Amino acid sequence: MTHKILVLPGDGIGPEITAQASRILAACQARGLDAEVEEALVGGSAYDVHGDPLPAETLEKAKAARGILLGAVGGPKWDKIEDLTKRPEKGLLGLRKHLGLFGNLRPALLYPQLAEASSLKPEVVSGLDIMIVRELTGGIYFGQPRGIEARDGQRVGFNTYIYSESEIERIGRVAFEMAQKRGKRLCSVDKANVLEVTILWREVMERLAPEYPDVELSHMYVDNAAMQLVRAPKQFDVMVTGNMFGDILSDAAAMLTGSIGMLPSASLNESGQGMYEPCHGSAPDIAGQGVANPLATILSVAMMLRYSLAEPALAERIEAAVGKVLDDGLRTADIASSGKRTVSTREMGDAVLAAFESL
Repeated sequence: MTHKILVLPGDGIGPEITAQASRILAACQARGLDAEVEEALVGGSAYDVHGDPLPAETLEKAKAARGILLGAVGGPKWDKIEDLTKRPEKGLLGLRKHLGLFGNLRPALLYPQLAEASSLKPEVVSGLDIMIVRELTGGIYFGQPRGIEARDGQRVGFNTYIYSESEIERIGRVAFEMAQKRGKRLCSVDKANVLEVTILWREVMERLAPEYPDVELSHMYVDNAAMQLVRAPKQFDVMVTGNMFGDILSDAAAMLTGSIGMLPSASLNESGQGMYEPCHGSAPDIAGQGVANPLATILSVAMMLRYSLAEPALAERIEAAVGKVLDDGLRTADIASSGKRTVSTREMGDAVLAAFESL
Protein backbone atom coordinates (compact mmCIF):
# COMPACT_ATOMS: atom_id res chain seq x y z
CA MET A 1 0.00 0.00 0.00
CA THR A 2 1.24 3.47 -0.88
CA HIS A 3 1.47 5.64 2.21
CA LYS A 4 0.55 9.31 1.98
CA ILE A 5 2.89 11.58 3.93
CA LEU A 6 2.20 15.26 4.47
CA VAL A 7 5.04 17.63 5.35
CA LEU A 8 4.04 20.87 7.13
CA PRO A 9 7.16 23.07 7.39
CA GLY A 10 5.34 25.77 9.38
CA ASP A 11 7.14 28.81 10.78
CA GLY A 12 10.52 29.94 12.11
CA ILE A 13 13.12 27.23 11.70
CA GLY A 14 10.43 24.79 10.56
CA PRO A 15 11.22 25.01 6.85
CA GLU A 16 14.96 24.55 7.48
CA ILE A 17 14.67 21.44 9.62
CA THR A 18 11.90 19.75 7.62
CA ALA A 19 13.99 20.25 4.47
CA GLN A 20 16.68 18.01 5.95
CA ALA A 21 14.16 15.47 7.23
CA SER A 22 12.54 15.37 3.78
CA ARG A 23 15.89 14.38 2.30
CA ILE A 24 15.96 11.39 4.65
CA LEU A 25 12.40 10.53 3.64
CA ALA A 26 13.48 10.57 0.01
CA ALA A 27 16.36 8.24 0.86
CA CYS A 28 13.86 5.89 2.49
CA GLN A 29 11.76 5.97 -0.68
CA ALA A 30 14.85 5.02 -2.64
CA ARG A 31 15.28 2.10 -0.21
CA GLY A 32 11.79 0.79 -0.90
CA LEU A 33 9.41 2.92 1.16
CA ASP A 34 6.21 3.13 -0.89
CA ALA A 35 5.08 6.66 -0.12
CA GLU A 36 3.76 9.83 -1.72
CA VAL A 37 5.03 13.00 -0.07
CA GLU A 38 3.49 16.47 -0.40
CA GLU A 39 3.66 19.78 1.48
CA ALA A 40 1.08 22.25 2.78
CA LEU A 41 0.87 25.41 4.88
CA VAL A 42 0.05 25.59 8.58
CA GLY A 43 0.48 28.11 11.38
CA GLY A 44 1.63 31.66 10.75
CA SER A 45 2.70 30.95 7.20
CA ALA A 46 -0.82 29.72 6.45
CA TYR A 47 -2.35 32.76 8.14
CA ASP A 48 -0.24 35.08 5.97
CA VAL A 49 -1.58 33.46 2.79
CA HIS A 50 -5.08 32.34 3.74
CA GLY A 51 -5.95 34.32 6.87
CA ASP A 52 -6.31 31.00 8.71
CA PRO A 53 -3.66 28.96 10.56
CA LEU A 54 -5.33 25.73 9.45
CA PRO A 55 -6.78 26.15 5.95
CA ALA A 56 -9.41 23.65 4.80
CA GLU A 57 -7.03 22.40 2.10
CA THR A 58 -4.35 21.58 4.67
CA LEU A 59 -6.82 19.83 6.94
CA GLU A 60 -8.14 17.66 4.11
CA LYS A 61 -4.61 16.65 3.12
CA ALA A 62 -3.84 15.86 6.75
CA LYS A 63 -6.91 13.65 7.06
CA ALA A 64 -5.82 11.69 4.00
CA ALA A 65 -2.22 11.22 5.18
CA ARG A 66 -1.01 8.24 7.17
CA GLY A 67 1.86 10.25 8.59
CA ILE A 68 2.30 14.00 9.02
CA LEU A 69 5.69 15.64 9.59
CA LEU A 70 5.42 19.06 11.24
CA GLY A 71 8.24 21.55 11.66
CA ALA A 72 7.03 24.19 14.12
CA VAL A 73 4.46 26.96 14.38
CA GLY A 74 4.36 30.44 15.84
CA GLY A 75 6.57 33.43 16.42
CA PRO A 76 6.45 37.07 17.53
CA LYS A 77 5.37 38.15 14.06
CA TRP A 78 1.87 36.86 14.84
CA ASP A 79 1.65 37.67 18.56
CA LYS A 80 -0.51 40.74 17.97
CA ILE A 81 -3.30 38.93 16.12
CA GLU A 82 -6.30 39.96 18.20
CA ASP A 83 -8.50 37.04 17.20
CA LEU A 84 -7.06 34.21 19.29
CA THR A 85 -8.62 31.62 16.99
CA LYS A 86 -6.30 32.86 14.22
CA ARG A 87 -3.05 32.51 16.15
CA PRO A 88 -0.54 30.06 14.58
CA GLU A 89 -0.77 27.69 17.54
CA LYS A 90 -4.46 27.15 16.78
CA GLY A 91 -3.39 25.40 13.59
CA LEU A 92 -1.49 22.83 15.62
CA LEU A 93 -4.27 22.40 18.19
CA GLY A 94 -6.80 22.11 15.37
CA LEU A 95 -4.87 19.28 13.73
CA ARG A 96 -4.70 17.40 17.00
CA LYS A 97 -8.41 17.83 17.61
CA HIS A 98 -9.71 17.14 14.08
CA LEU A 99 -7.51 14.06 13.66
CA GLY A 100 -8.15 12.74 17.17
CA LEU A 101 -4.42 12.67 17.98
CA PHE A 102 -4.93 11.89 21.64
CA GLY A 103 -1.74 9.98 22.42
CA ASN A 104 1.50 11.95 22.56
CA LEU A 105 4.74 9.97 22.85
CA ARG A 106 7.73 12.06 23.90
CA PRO A 107 10.94 10.12 24.50
CA ALA A 108 13.72 11.59 26.61
CA LEU A 109 16.68 9.55 25.45
CA LEU A 110 20.24 10.61 26.17
CA TYR A 111 22.70 9.70 23.46
CA PRO A 112 25.88 8.68 25.30
CA GLN A 113 27.88 11.02 23.07
CA LEU A 114 25.95 13.97 24.53
CA ALA A 115 26.20 13.24 28.26
CA GLU A 116 28.46 16.26 28.68
CA ALA A 117 25.87 18.53 27.03
CA SER A 118 23.29 17.92 29.75
CA SER A 119 22.91 20.54 32.45
CA LEU A 120 23.03 17.71 35.02
CA LYS A 121 26.05 15.65 36.03
CA PRO A 122 26.86 12.79 33.64
CA GLU A 123 26.40 10.19 36.37
CA VAL A 124 22.84 11.45 36.94
CA VAL A 125 21.77 11.25 33.28
CA SER A 126 23.99 8.62 31.65
CA GLY A 127 21.76 5.85 30.35
CA LEU A 128 18.63 8.00 30.56
CA ASP A 129 15.71 6.53 28.57
CA ILE A 130 12.23 7.79 29.52
CA MET A 131 9.01 7.70 27.51
CA ILE A 132 6.44 10.31 28.50
CA VAL A 133 2.90 9.50 27.37
CA ARG A 134 0.83 12.68 27.36
CA GLU A 135 -2.92 12.94 26.75
CA LEU A 136 -3.20 15.48 23.98
CA THR A 137 -6.79 16.32 23.06
CA GLY A 138 -8.44 16.92 26.43
CA GLY A 139 -7.77 18.58 29.74
CA ILE A 140 -7.49 22.28 30.43
CA TYR A 141 -6.27 23.17 26.92
CA PHE A 142 -9.60 22.15 25.41
CA GLY A 143 -12.07 22.25 28.30
CA GLN A 144 -15.15 24.46 28.18
CA PRO A 145 -16.16 26.99 29.37
CA ARG A 146 -13.13 29.21 28.90
CA GLY A 147 -12.54 32.88 28.26
CA ILE A 148 -12.03 36.35 29.69
CA GLU A 149 -15.02 38.32 30.90
CA ALA A 150 -16.01 41.16 33.21
CA ARG A 151 -17.14 40.23 36.71
CA ASP A 152 -17.78 42.64 39.56
CA GLY A 153 -16.02 45.47 37.76
CA GLN A 154 -12.86 43.60 36.76
CA ARG A 155 -11.70 41.21 34.06
CA VAL A 156 -11.53 37.55 35.00
CA GLY A 157 -9.84 34.79 33.02
CA PHE A 158 -11.04 31.20 33.37
CA ASN A 159 -10.35 27.74 31.97
CA THR A 160 -11.89 24.35 32.66
CA TYR A 161 -9.83 21.29 33.53
CA ILE A 162 -11.97 18.30 32.54
CA TYR A 163 -11.44 14.62 31.68
CA SER A 164 -13.94 11.82 31.14
CA GLU A 165 -13.34 8.24 32.22
CA SER A 166 -13.13 7.11 28.59
CA GLU A 167 -10.45 9.71 27.77
CA ILE A 168 -8.36 8.64 30.75
CA GLU A 169 -8.79 4.94 30.00
CA ARG A 170 -7.78 5.44 26.37
CA ILE A 171 -4.47 7.13 27.18
CA GLY A 172 -3.93 4.76 30.10
CA ARG A 173 -4.02 1.76 27.80
CA VAL A 174 -1.46 3.37 25.49
CA ALA A 175 0.84 3.90 28.46
CA PHE A 176 0.42 0.42 29.91
CA GLU A 177 1.08 -1.16 26.51
CA MET A 178 4.14 1.02 26.04
CA ALA A 179 5.43 -0.05 29.46
CA GLN A 180 4.94 -3.71 28.50
CA LYS A 181 7.31 -3.18 25.57
CA ARG A 182 9.93 -1.42 27.71
CA GLY A 183 10.91 -1.79 31.38
CA LYS A 184 7.41 -2.72 32.64
CA ARG A 185 7.23 0.26 35.00
CA LEU A 186 4.57 2.95 34.67
CA CYS A 187 4.38 6.11 36.77
CA SER A 188 1.07 7.98 36.55
CA VAL A 189 1.43 11.67 37.35
CA ASP A 190 -1.46 13.65 38.84
CA LYS A 191 -2.39 16.19 41.51
CA ALA A 192 -4.95 14.05 43.31
CA ASN A 193 -4.37 15.82 46.62
CA VAL A 194 -5.89 19.01 45.19
CA LEU A 195 -7.74 18.40 41.90
CA GLU A 196 -10.87 16.25 41.65
CA VAL A 197 -10.27 15.58 37.96
CA THR A 198 -6.99 13.86 38.84
CA ILE A 199 -8.62 11.88 41.64
CA LEU A 200 -10.68 10.35 38.83
CA TRP A 201 -7.50 9.99 36.75
CA ARG A 202 -5.86 7.95 39.51
CA GLU A 203 -8.95 5.79 40.04
CA VAL A 204 -9.10 4.89 36.35
CA MET A 205 -5.39 4.02 36.24
CA GLU A 206 -5.87 1.76 39.26
CA ARG A 207 -8.84 0.10 37.60
CA LEU A 208 -6.78 -0.65 34.48
CA ALA A 209 -3.77 -2.02 36.35
CA PRO A 210 -5.06 -5.61 36.88
CA GLU A 211 -5.35 -5.99 33.09
CA TYR A 212 -1.58 -5.49 32.87
CA PRO A 213 -0.20 -7.65 35.70
CA ASP A 214 3.32 -7.55 34.28
CA VAL A 215 3.48 -3.74 34.67
CA GLU A 216 4.29 -2.11 38.00
CA LEU A 217 2.04 0.94 38.42
CA SER A 218 3.01 3.82 40.71
CA HIS A 219 1.61 7.30 41.27
CA MET A 220 3.33 10.64 41.82
CA TYR A 221 2.12 14.19 42.34
CA VAL A 222 3.21 16.47 39.51
CA ASP A 223 5.29 18.80 41.69
CA ASN A 224 7.25 15.85 43.07
CA ALA A 225 7.59 14.41 39.56
CA ALA A 226 9.19 17.65 38.39
CA MET A 227 11.64 17.51 41.29
CA GLN A 228 12.42 13.82 40.74
CA LEU A 229 13.13 14.39 37.03
CA VAL A 230 15.93 16.70 38.09
CA ARG A 231 17.05 14.73 41.16
CA ALA A 232 17.03 11.13 39.88
CA PRO A 233 15.54 10.87 36.39
CA LYS A 234 16.63 7.29 35.74
CA GLN A 235 14.05 6.03 38.24
CA PHE A 236 11.42 6.51 35.51
CA ASP A 237 10.64 4.22 32.59
CA VAL A 238 7.22 5.28 31.26
CA MET A 239 5.32 8.26 32.63
CA VAL A 240 1.67 8.99 31.81
CA THR A 241 -0.16 12.21 32.55
CA GLY A 242 -2.67 14.76 31.30
CA ASN A 243 -2.24 17.45 28.70
CA MET A 244 -0.95 20.37 30.77
CA PHE A 245 1.25 18.36 33.12
CA GLY A 246 2.66 16.42 30.17
CA ASP A 247 3.46 19.61 28.30
CA ILE A 248 5.54 20.89 31.20
CA LEU A 249 7.22 17.67 32.32
CA SER A 250 8.24 16.57 28.83
CA ASP A 251 9.99 19.88 28.19
CA ALA A 252 11.82 19.55 31.51
CA ALA A 253 12.82 15.99 30.64
CA ALA A 254 14.01 17.16 27.24
CA MET A 255 16.71 19.33 28.77
CA LEU A 256 18.14 16.37 30.67
CA THR A 257 19.28 15.01 27.31
CA GLY A 258 21.47 17.99 26.51
CA SER A 259 19.21 19.78 24.07
CA ILE A 260 15.53 19.86 23.22
CA GLY A 261 16.81 19.93 19.65
CA MET A 262 17.51 16.20 19.94
CA LEU A 263 14.03 15.01 20.83
CA PRO A 264 11.30 13.83 18.46
CA SER A 265 7.66 13.20 19.31
CA ALA A 266 4.66 11.31 17.99
CA SER A 267 0.95 12.14 18.31
CA LEU A 268 -1.27 9.19 17.45
CA ASN A 269 -4.97 8.50 17.03
CA GLU A 270 -6.79 5.22 17.50
CA SER A 271 -6.13 4.06 13.92
CA GLY A 272 -2.37 4.62 14.14
CA GLN A 273 -2.40 7.75 12.01
CA GLY A 274 0.16 10.12 13.45
CA MET A 275 1.67 13.58 13.43
CA TYR A 276 5.39 13.70 14.11
CA GLU A 277 7.33 16.76 15.18
CA PRO A 278 10.40 17.87 17.10
CA CYS A 279 9.74 18.83 20.71
CA HIS A 280 11.30 22.27 20.28
CA GLY A 281 9.49 25.33 19.00
CA SER A 282 9.92 27.60 16.02
CA ALA A 283 13.01 29.39 17.44
CA PRO A 284 12.41 32.64 15.50
CA ASP A 285 15.60 34.15 16.94
CA ILE A 286 17.73 31.80 14.81
CA ALA A 287 15.40 31.29 11.85
CA GLY A 288 17.10 31.71 8.49
CA GLN A 289 20.61 31.47 9.94
CA GLY A 290 21.19 27.83 9.02
CA VAL A 291 22.24 26.87 12.56
CA ALA A 292 19.16 24.98 13.80
CA ASN A 293 19.51 21.35 14.84
CA PRO A 294 17.57 19.09 12.41
CA LEU A 295 18.17 15.87 14.35
CA ALA A 296 14.91 15.92 16.33
CA THR A 297 12.98 16.30 13.07
CA ILE A 298 14.98 13.53 11.40
CA LEU A 299 14.35 11.31 14.41
CA SER A 300 10.65 12.20 14.13
CA VAL A 301 10.75 10.58 10.68
CA ALA A 302 12.11 7.46 12.38
CA MET A 303 9.18 7.51 14.81
CA MET A 304 6.78 7.87 11.87
CA LEU A 305 8.30 4.85 10.18
CA ARG A 306 8.00 2.82 13.38
CA TYR A 307 4.55 3.80 14.68
CA SER A 308 2.48 4.69 11.57
CA LEU A 309 4.17 3.11 8.56
CA ALA A 310 5.25 -0.26 10.03
CA GLU A 311 8.82 0.15 8.75
CA PRO A 312 10.96 -0.55 11.86
CA ALA A 313 14.07 -1.47 9.88
CA LEU A 314 14.18 1.93 8.19
CA ALA A 315 13.53 3.60 11.56
CA GLU A 316 16.48 1.77 13.09
CA ARG A 317 18.65 2.72 10.11
CA ILE A 318 17.91 6.43 10.66
CA GLU A 319 18.60 6.19 14.39
CA ALA A 320 21.86 4.39 13.72
CA ALA A 321 22.84 7.09 11.22
CA VAL A 322 22.25 9.81 13.83
CA GLY A 323 24.35 7.87 16.31
CA LYS A 324 27.17 7.53 13.78
CA VAL A 325 27.20 11.25 13.07
CA LEU A 326 27.43 12.00 16.78
CA ASP A 327 30.22 9.42 17.12
CA ASP A 328 32.05 11.28 14.37
CA GLY A 329 32.01 14.42 16.53
CA LEU A 330 29.62 16.58 14.50
CA ARG A 331 27.51 19.01 16.50
CA THR A 332 25.11 21.85 15.78
CA ALA A 333 25.42 24.96 17.94
CA ASP A 334 22.90 23.81 20.57
CA ILE A 335 24.93 20.69 21.41
CA ALA A 336 28.39 22.09 20.63
CA SER A 337 31.23 21.23 22.97
CA SER A 338 34.98 21.60 23.13
CA GLY A 339 36.87 19.50 20.63
CA LYS A 340 33.83 18.80 18.45
CA ARG A 341 33.11 20.17 14.99
CA THR A 342 30.23 22.64 14.86
CA VAL A 343 28.20 22.31 11.66
CA SER A 344 25.26 24.03 10.00
CA THR A 345 21.75 22.67 9.58
CA ARG A 346 22.51 21.62 6.01
CA GLU A 347 25.86 20.06 6.91
CA MET A 348 24.21 17.99 9.64
CA GLY A 349 21.62 16.85 7.12
CA ASP A 350 24.41 15.96 4.67
CA ALA A 351 26.19 13.91 7.34
CA VAL A 352 23.10 11.97 8.42
CA LEU A 353 22.19 11.24 4.82
CA ALA A 354 25.71 9.98 4.09
CA ALA A 355 25.65 7.81 7.21
CA PHE A 356 22.21 6.46 6.29
CA GLU A 357 23.45 5.49 2.82
CA SER A 358 26.59 3.84 4.23
CA LEU A 359 24.80 1.53 6.66
